[in-house]
Amino acid sequence: MPKANVPILKEPKPKKKSSRKVAVVLFLLVLILLCVLFFRSSLSKISEIAFEGNLYQSDQELLEISGLKAGAPFFGTSASKIEDKLTKVPSIEEVTVDKSFPGSIKITVREYPVVAYELSAEGSLNGLLANGTKINLKNGSMPIEKPILTGWSGDDPNLAKLCATLAKIPDSLISEISEITPSPSVSYPDRIKMYTRSHFEIISAISVLPDKAEYMNLIMDSQDPGTLTLLEADSYLPYAPSGEETEGENDTTHE
Repeated sequence: MPKANVPILKEPKPKKKSSRKVAVVLFLLVLILLCVLFFRSSLSKISEIAFEGNLYQSDQELLEISGLKAGAPFFGTSASKIEDKLTKVPSIEEVTVDKSFPGSIKITVREYPVVAYELSAEGSLNGLLANGTKINLKNGSMPIEKPILTGWSGDDPNLAKLCATLAKIPDSLISEISEITPSPSVSYPDRIKMYTRSHFEIISAISVLPDKAEYMNLIMDSQDPGTLTLLEADSYLPYAPSGEETEGENDTTHE
């Protein structure tokens, strides 16, 4: 039998990759060009910076601390870095930064509340915040429900403790207190004297004040003015009537 001719199989030619490489290069070039155009356009810049909730620091002061400015790159800094910078301001307790594309940054500030006041040597009014920070009240206003602190030195560690304690007590329980002075003793290094608008003198300690505040108001609401001691043991002594004081003074003079 004659031999059958076996067809010769052609080897597959390798696919040309040059066209694919050209497409990839063109795509990358277009992408780079778009990125360059974007970062040079106003869309990539900060167009608006708004502050909310700040009373003790002006917008301009916070703007300088944050390092932000209109026209700077929007993606040049993160929200967390801005928050870290602003929370270093002593009067600020918490900061929330909301970045909204394109170009808008909203910064919400929560400051420590004013818990008391202090008159400086120059006669200006300072506010004391819950963390013990002193701020100058530029407008000179002072809500009457906050006490004035007198006789405290700036390096007294109990001053910051007192401010933190006052922040924990509802205003309704301390609204009658007009003045607080330090009065330390051996047993109570944090002992204080408080004077009220209803003419009570109250002796207590910073460490026990939160537990005694409600009882203190109860006594002031139900008793005549006098001396109230609120420590480990509580006591109340009304002031002597003015007539008795006069009689005692006359008897002493007579002798």
